[in-house]
Amino acid sequence: MTAIPGGSEAPVALRRRNALSRIRLGDPVVAVWLAALAITLVGWIVVAADGGEFMTRSTVTGILQNSVALGLVAVGQSVVILTGSLDLSVAYLVSLGTLIAAEMMESGNVVTAVLAVLALSAAVGVANGLIVTGLKVNAFIATLGMAFILRGYIEDTYTGPAGQVPASFRRLGYDRIGFVPVSVLLLIAVAVVAWLITRRTRVGHHMYATGGDEHAARLSGVRTGRTVVLAHVLCSLCVGAAALFLAARLGAGAPWAGTDARYDLESIAAVVLGGTALAGGRGGVAGTLGGVLVLSVLDSIFNQLSVDPFFKNVVRGVVIIAAVAIYARPRSDRAAKRPRRADGGQAKTGGAPSLQGQEQSA
Repeated sequence: MTAIPGGSEAPVALRRRNALSRIRLGDPVVAVWLAALAITLVGWIVVAADGGEFMTRSTVTGILQNSVALGLVAVGQSVVILTGSLDLSVAYLVSLGTLIAAEMMESGNVVTAVLAVLALSAAVGVANGLIVTGLKVNAFIATLGMAFILRGYIEDTYTGPAGQVPASFRRLGYDRIGFVPVSVLLLIAVAVVAWLITRRTRVGHHMYATGGDEHAARLSGVRTGRTVVLAHVLCSLCVGAAALFLAARLGAGAPWAGTDARYDLESIAAVVLGGTALAGGRGGVAGTLGGVLVLSVLDSIFNQLSVDPFFKNVVRGVVIIAAVAIYARPRSDRAAKRPRRADGGQAKTGGAPSLQGQEQSA
């Protein structure tokens, strides 16, 4: 019998394609974007059944507009969470940023105001990072303490809205290209820069290594303390960009700009929905943007249906818990299937690529 050339290779190629398709469908980034699409379709049907119109130009514009501030904060939050840290001071930093921007812009010096807000944000990021790495304070406590410091300053200095943003800068918050807000371009630009840093630079690989196993990363020569500080600075700079956008949107500084929107918890929720592990070392910016879109679409649907705020929070909580449970289950299954060693432990069959290999891929 004559063997068919390449006959044995065809099943192998087919198995590889099937395995690749399973990996892609199981990828949290793909999952969260598919979830956003599914929620949009379901919302369209439900709103239409209620007698309303969901997929209109104004609705789509509103969803994109509402995604900008949360998206900027969440992108920064995802960078710092990748290192295994956290930032709970973002809400008050947003509020203080809008106040400083509006007060300085009232005199007409827009460029100086922008630089001042970014400098303040960077300083807060450095302080958070040094407290976490230098004083060895847990990130939750360190950034919560920074939040109280910023809150105390705001409440002691401001009693209400302050400053005024010139009309030229307010265009950032209101101009559109067709139905797409100009501010979305700012979000995309910040997200692309964050993605390039985390995925295509040595610093980004160090962030993943630090979040995955800080001790192993330190033994591999990574300066984990410097990496965590840099991640906090990048996070705060993203928050500063969100503050500038909100100042343009509101036309003045507002002490409640960040806290009323709960950007601290909302940003963490978006990061978790996007598949980034709170322990660090896994996830990324692309999934975070999908999580932001899910939350924005849900808000738009609830507003169209005039849903009670309490029930709205219940649904959002259920969605977040379900997402975390789904993402965690495959890892638990893989851990359970690992072969047992002779001493009763589990043998490692895979894991994160070595730091040296990651740096070479960069």
